[in-house]
Amino acid sequence: MTSTEEPAGPGRPQHRPLVAILSGAGISTDSGIPDYRGPKGLWRRDPDAEKLVTYDVYMADPEIRRRSWRMRQESPAFRARPNAAHEAVAALARSGTPVRVITQNVDGLHQLAGLPERKVLELHGTARAVTCTRCHTRSSMEEALERVAAGDPDPACLVCGGILKSATVMFGERLDPQVLGTALGVAKAAEVFVAVGTTLQVQPAASLAGVAADHGARLIIVNAEPTPYDALATEVIREPIGTALPRLLERFG
Repeated sequence: MTSTEEPAGPGRPQHRPLVAILSGAGISTDSGIPDYRGPKGLWRRDPDAEKLVTYDVYMADPEIRRRSWRMRQESPAFRARPNAAHEAVAALARSGTPVRVITQNVDGLHQLAGLPERKVLELHGTARAVTCTRCHTRSSMEEALERVAAGDPDPACLVCGGILKSATVMFGERLDPQVLGTALGVAKAAEVFVAVGTTLQVQPAASLAGVAADHGARLIIVNAEPTPYDALATEVIREPIGTALPRLLERFG
């Protein structure tokens, strides 16, 4: 594989590697969004919270749906702003380096930082939209939350009356096969694959790190805790993401 730090040489354009970034909840904690599976993660603090995002339970229980809408009203994701790590990814893309982000997050902060939509693959969907489970009409989360605030605790689809849910992939739902297929292609093509803020325990997203390494990518893991893929990595960074990722990405810009 061509070195990412090899000088361009006379008359030869500098080689810029395809940098793929798999981002997990840890990249957004500096923006005030708690993670889920870390030592202080939401699932450890409140195991019952998982029911609010489990598809079968959500569809069957109106009280769970009402609790889910209240949770969305209180979610810090809609008040959060991109942090230094998100900004560094967007800056790398602006530098001319080919960048693709595969994110397990649903907060939309990569796009808010200025990364074009076409460069972001949202494996688990987005919390910034809602979809009807019957007719699949898509609308904004902001509009749905305005209806909740106005006194409708479980707003129905305005088109067909079906149950509305966040446009995220709930437990019990399949990932979008087209998005996953594109992510797999990116992992195979990447020369550098950075897994940042993810425990690499949730499949199939975690397996993308292994796919990238198997296809010759330089695998770099930036995460506070050990992951199952550390042994495959050429570099493992345990420093805080907000400072470590900007410094790391400067190498490839």
